[in-house]
Amino acid sequence: MKSSDLYSEARTLLPGGVSSPVRAISPYPFYTRKASGARLTTVEGTTLIDCCMAYGPLILGHAHPEVRKALEAQLPEGWVYGTPSPHELELARLITGDHPSVEMIRFVSSGADATMSALRLARGFTGKGDIVKVEGGFHGAHDAVLVKAGSGATTLGIPDSAGVLPDVARHTLSVPFNDAEALSRTLSAHADVAAVILEPVMGNIGPILPEKDYLAQVRSITREHGVLLIFDEVITGYRVGIGGAQKKYSVVPDLSTFGKIIGGGLPIGALGGRREIMSLVAPAGPVYQAGTFNGNPLSLTAGLATLRILHRDPSLYRRMEDGTRAIGESIPRSPKGSFVRLGSMFKYFFRSSPPRDYRQAKECDTTAFRAFWERMMREGIFLPPSQFETNFLSGAHGEDEIRAIAGRYAACLSG
Repeated sequence: MKSSDLYSEARTLLPGGVSSPVRAISPYPFYTRKASGARLTTVEGTTLIDCCMAYGPLILGHAHPEVRKALEAQLPEGWVYGTPSPHELELARLITGDHPSVEMIRFVSSGADATMSALRLARGFTGKGDIVKVEGGFHGAHDAVLVKAGSGATTLGIPDSAGVLPDVARHTLSVPFNDAEALSRTLSAHADVAAVILEPVMGNIGPILPEKDYLAQVRSITREHGVLLIFDEVITGYRVGIGGAQKKYSVVPDLSTFGKIIGGGLPIGALGGRREIMSLVAPAGPVYQAGTFNGNPLSLTAGLATLRILHRDPSLYRRMEDGTRAIGESIPRSPKGSFVRLGSMFKYFFRSSPPRDYRQAKECDTTAFRAFWERMMREGIFLPPSQFETNFLSGAHGEDEIRAIAGRYAACLSG
């Protein structure tokens, strides 16, 4: 069947015809038949170079042979136990070893599980009720963080989704990214804040990079006010390097959340932090967290295989960074656009200068982005179908793929 036919049926079975909103490409999404390395193949047989990489997890590319081999070895041993398995300890040793801020870790089923549980844990540890998030920061689709900003530099939360109770949203305050003064004012005005949660590099509307000393200032301000700092590294964890953004920017959070890459492309999440905080998680302490698929052996197996490869061949990071640099250098200068990259993350913003926060990102010309995206698709390059989603390279993007991506960028932005 063609993608259009599959989508017609999907709309009768799935809300909006998709299982996640970003996949609802107009007039219909393409359906993938298979994927390997840096390429996707649609049900129509069209091959596309993939710069989405499932929105970040596939740092080694699709169907990496070593990850596949590890999964094939695990399958005869079973794929869910409902009991502890040695894989939990192996992956926990790796992650805690790579992140000095993480002394204990709880594996969960998704990044959203991880952030939701981290916020609950912060409230349980501090005894306080409010949280602060950054405008435009995405931490999963749970009620406490489905909050949009109102007017002004600091705001009380307003529900960003039907079904979120205003009484829940009012406990979430929003501040702009790259504005340490706004955070300081907010914490000075609100004594009941348990935690500040932020993506150290904004990934779901970016990448938007932290300005010099911003993250260090956030760390200082939260300590001054006795507020926990949570780094959401679901995207940046192992994406910007071993040790994540907290190592890159030399900032030590109280709690960290992970997902995507630590599962090697299978569903996973994790929260970790200081022992005194993590010891409050059930059954050791009174903060409840549980899940049937927590510590799933298949996800742990794929994650272990992936992280071992990254440790064995750290030059992967340099090669991916060389790739985004080559793409950026290919782009013609224009007052209508700006290119941002960090390691293997990159984006062309239809805005004269790189945005420094959510409100500036919203100034981008989304009509121009859509036309550009469609041109790139016709040229065989699949980019995330939103101006507000980061592009990713993987270790599977070789010289041929980089040359093709760079050439298509140059051509499609000149047209």
